[in-house]
Amino acid sequence: MTDLLTRACLCLLLAASPVLAQDEEPAEDQQLMIDPAFSDDPDAVVPVEPSAAERQRAAEAARGPETARGTGAQLRGLDKITGRTQDFTLAVGESIAFGRLQLSLAECRYPAADPTSDAYAELTITDHQANARLFAGWMIASSPALSALDDPRYDVWVISCNRA
Repeated sequence: MTDLLTRACLCLLLAASPVLAQDEEPAEDQQLMIDPAFSDDPDAVVPVEPSAAERQRAAEAARGPETARGTGAQLRGLDKITGRTQDFTLAVGESIAFGRLQLSLAECRYPAADPTSDAYAELTITDHQANARLFAGWMIASSPALSALDDPRYDVWVISCNRA
């Protein structure tokens, strides 16, 4: 009988523990944050809105570096089965065949301040055997995995832009 009473008391204690925990004060980092503009505290500080010039400077900083257009691009292709790599030089608007792929370059851009630092190429890659587009978009030389061709046999990435 005492064993049954002990179990019943433990069950009641476990069931009541969430209710008992609510009586405690919330931790300081869990307290509700109140906007100072709606506070009754006269010492509360209201955040100042940024000026139009500050917002413009922030927008310009978020755009990144100024870019210039290249006349073409250096690309590298890898045949994963044979392990062979092949370099291509494409002019803007030109297409070239690489195995069963057709690579087309629409545009190539590079940072105007430091042309050798990076390259951004707008490519369209199609599988002419399956008549399917495998990739369409921008590839970035410094981050090839960010926007990559997804093909079981071939891999293509940007090396640089041609500036001449």
